[in-house]
Amino acid sequence: MSGVYIIAEIGINHNGDMEIAKKLIDGAVEAGCDAVKFQKRTIETVYTKEDLDRPRESPWGTTNRQQKQGLEFNKEQYDEINRYCEEKGIEWFASAWDVESQLFLRQYDLKYNKVASAMLTHRELLEAIAEEGKYTFISTGMSTLIQITKAIKIFKDKNCPFELMYCNSTYPMPVEEANLNAMLTLKKTFDGVKVGYSGHETGLIVSCAAAAMGASSIERHITLDRAMYGSDQSASIEDSETLIDGIRKMELMLGTGAKVVYDSEVPIAKKLRKKDDTT
Repeated sequence: MSGVYIIAEIGINHNGDMEIAKKLIDGAVEAGCDAVKFQKRTIETVYTKEDLDRPRESPWGTTNRQQKQGLEFNKEQYDEINRYCEEKGIEWFASAWDVESQLFLRQYDLKYNKVASAMLTHRELLEAIAEEGKYTFISTGMSTLIQITKAIKIFKDKNCPFELMYCNSTYPMPVEEANLNAMLTLKKTFDGVKVGYSGHETGLIVSCAAAAMGASSIERHITLDRAMYGSDQSASIEDSETLIDGIRKMELMLGTGAKVVYDSEVPIAKKLRKKDDTT
């Protein structure tokens, strides 16, 4: 990966609709994102029966179970995602929320894995991911340095390459809680490990600032319309092209760090400097 690696998090913003998923993939491709990411759950494993049976109004029914089932893609739909992303020339991967889902994802030739912040303390799942040896993005929202240390050990013990993603898991995240300097804390604490940023704020400025601070990757939820049904929509962006443009310009603005006199400055110096005793 060269430059900031930009991940368009589709997650569950497709609302169980393949046409919406394809439109989101198309938008990510057109904007210049490097990858799109989904979420995979085995509903009966991730949630308790009591939680699934509780009342919840949604486009799919009146229980939490119906809502969760409505948002979950099946194998046929993931086969189509795999085919469509290959056709469009963009990488895709997913964050599994249980071991069964991680095993499900192994049938696809995915380049990356992802540990969601909510799963950082799920040792069995982390071991299943790490044993694959694929480059893994590990989100650190809601996690202490001790918890992150334990997760990292699992990946190091299995020689699985990874990078951390600094994250605040509030949806949407208040800007005053961004605390981007924690990215530097993670780099220092874990001996210079790569640190990206997974953002859940509204707007683009925090993500661009994270890029300016050296984030190796940026992940943002994307949507067709922030007013659509869904818990993640309000923390998503509709215009990923503007984000990409901002990040790429930020990379250009940072430059190499060397102090040089640019060719464009030479005629200005000749015009404005009447005396130069340093030559």
